[in-house]
Amino acid sequence: MDRRVFLKTGLAGGIAAGGLSAPALSQGAAARTLRFVPQANLANFDPIWGTQYVVRNAAAAVWDTLYGVDSQLRPQRQMVESEETSTDGLTWTFRLREGLKFHDNEPVRSKDVVASLNRWAVRDPMGQMIRAIQNELVAVDDRTFRWSLRRPYPKMLLALGKNNSPCSFIMPERIANTDPFQQISDYVGSGPMRFVRNEWVPGAKAVFEKFAGYVPRSEPASWLAGGKRILFDRMEWVVMPDPATAASALQNGEVDWWENPISDLIPLLRRNRNVQVDIADPLGNIGTFRMNHLHPPFNDVRARRAVLMAMDQADVMRAVAGDDESLWKRLPGFFTPDTPLYTEAGGNVLKGPRNLAAAREMLMSSGYRGEPVVMLVAQDQPITKNQGDVTAEQMRRIGMNIDYVATDWGTVGSRRAVKTPPAQGGWNIFFSWHAGADCINPAAYTAIRANGDGAWFGWPNIPTAEAARDKWFDAATPEAEKAAMDELNTAAMENVLFAPTGFFAMYQAWRRNVSGVVKGPLPFFWGVSKT
Repeated sequence: MDRRVFLKTGLAGGIAAGGLSAPALSQGAAARTLRFVPQANLANFDPIWGTQYVVRNAAAAVWDTLYGVDSQLRPQRQMVESEETSTDGLTWTFRLREGLKFHDNEPVRSKDVVASLNRWAVRDPMGQMIRAIQNELVAVDDRTFRWSLRRPYPKMLLALGKNNSPCSFIMPERIANTDPFQQISDYVGSGPMRFVRNEWVPGAKAVFEKFAGYVPRSEPASWLAGGKRILFDRMEWVVMPDPATAASALQNGEVDWWENPISDLIPLLRRNRNVQVDIADPLGNIGTFRMNHLHPPFNDVRARRAVLMAMDQADVMRAVAGDDESLWKRLPGFFTPDTPLYTEAGGNVLKGPRNLAAAREMLMSSGYRGEPVVMLVAQDQPITKNQGDVTAEQMRRIGMNIDYVATDWGTVGSRRAVKTPPAQGGWNIFFSWHAGADCINPAAYTAIRANGDGAWFGWPNIPTAEAARDKWFDAATPEAEKAAMDELNTAAMENVLFAPTGFFAMYQAWRRNVSGVVKGPLPFFWGVSKT
């Protein structure tokens, strides 16, 4: 039976009426516990080691940041009380708020911040830029630290407050001293919630409790900025990779909030008077077909260009977001549509009818002769599964021998970091997506880096793209910024930094007895209450 038919008919009948057995909790205990269905399993919990959104989302509740972007994407003070910049822009001096505490009740000190920023800067694109021009990053006293540079970096506060992975979360020094290419095993933070490690069952559940020692800021909450007031005692992340099971649980009141319901089930959820449905983030998402530039066939740009020539974004987007064309659009570029710097320069290859014959010829010219192409496809994440299912067929049509590896999102997160050849445990293709809030310009856009070993997974080395990105950072006028964006999009498209599969919006759904849910690039748990 077709998946959509099953979901619509099965859930409308017996599944929705039955579902999971309701938990045996008192009314008071239930009101103090928020049950949340995340987008995927929390397979690891190191927000610096990797870039998976599910890890970032959990980490935002556990670890705090020095600054946080608000809903206007402006960095605001968070853990910081004040900052000073020297007149030449080369020295930044920061002072922490008084009374900051970690979950083990140790005070947050400057030495913790220094260690945390040092670890973060190795993995984050903006951190790498700062690290390349720094003289020193030192603790002056317990509440003051200083970052001195060899040349100005005007976007310092955005780097420290941005919402995309990896965020500059502050950890105790002993944890932050972990090699940035190794995962941490201690999860003590200073954020509004603490992680209950002894109740963590990867693949099933993760638990967080309100941290009584957290002192929120006085300003109203706005995305990652302001007062992060937790209005419940306990939060349980209930992993439900099957959409039918999650929809049933939400309708029956067994869970309170579902992060990413699939579009096929939205009409059914809307018919339930106890469920509220809305777009999760108006800035949407950019689908990603990521290729490994280190190994054949995609170390040859002609093989990557064949992918762009063959890929039909409309087919991929219908699989991801459904038949409602108001929820998706083709994307002949890498940046968020309907934002000031959006550009389609160099994107003609993704416009118009697909040319499979030309794609086959381009693939053959690269020297490809039918070798297996290892495609990692997470089955527990509908976005990645649907992208993988459709593009696997599209790639087979041009003669690519796809080795479709059906796995889970946690495994993809680990395996995509492996640089060995595909036959030795590596990979050729994986799928992901990027929040539109992360892709409005190059500043915090992890996936647009093309600096080889320092780039995101796939490790593209495209000097022309990097040069255009540098021009954007150095631009003194809006016109110069736009010119640099056109140049960057063109270079990234010509060299196929990665293949954008389209632009799409996603839904979120929650019970009507839950209030305070806001739109944004991640679920913000502060200000959310349940009656």
